[in-house]
Amino acid sequence: MLESLKLSFHITRRNWTVYKKDLVANISPTVADPALIMVSLGLGLGSYLSNLDGMSYMQFLAPGLTVATALFTSFFESSYGFYVRMSYENVFKAMLTTPIGVKEVIFGELIWVGLKGAVMAVGVAIVLALFGLMANPWYIPTLASVGFLVALPCAALGLIATAVVRNINQFQSVYSFVIAPLYFLSGIFFPIDQMSTPVRIVAEFFPLIHGVRLAQALFWDRGIFGAYAYNGTILIVQSIALCTLSYFLIRKKLVS
Repeated sequence: MLESLKLSFHITRRNWTVYKKDLVANISPTVADPALIMVSLGLGLGSYLSNLDGMSYMQFLAPGLTVATALFTSFFESSYGFYVRMSYENVFKAMLTTPIGVKEVIFGELIWVGLKGAVMAVGVAIVLALFGLMANPWYIPTLASVGFLVALPCAALGLIATAVVRNINQFQSVYSFVIAPLYFLSGIFFPIDQMSTPVRIVAEFFPLIHGVRLAQALFWDRGIFGAYAYNGTILIVQSIALCTLSYFLIRKKLVS
């Protein structure tokens, strides 16, 4: 087990080595996208909204945008990124000729996206906290756990998509019908309890909505223990279920 974990970290280290070669280009969308949304919606639309759960609209947006960073970081890494490494670069075929096996490849990729999601969430939180959008900035390091817990199930969705698509263009359909609904219907832009009952019920099965609630608890310094007890537990269960399913599905692709 220890040897397998060590080999998995070799995958993680390999991805970091490649990623840091174009570090500025790779992290710029992570910083720019939330910043543009905060300017266009937070300052623009926010000027027409006030007292949203006792906060300004910018304060309401901040935690959700932090968690959305983990969603997009993990999904695109485990869908497009994994697909390219598997189908075009043949990276995994080369790895499988070494002591590294399929299990180590998949675990290494999941560790990589989990850590990446954690770091990205903390990075965005730091920027937003500098603008006074976090009630207690001492909770910023704790957001790493939220980013990690969100990144795992979202990365698993990317791996599942990689296992079922027949070509790289079909990821656009996955984004349109899976990732976009997660993004827009997980309470980032408006309180989800204002939606109709069917939408609220469906949204409860989204990993992102539980991450958003965790981030909101930390950003607003409200009900943190309860959020971890309920939403954190759900994220752990979803991570285990989706990562297990993705393992068996993507394993067939790697050994075929």
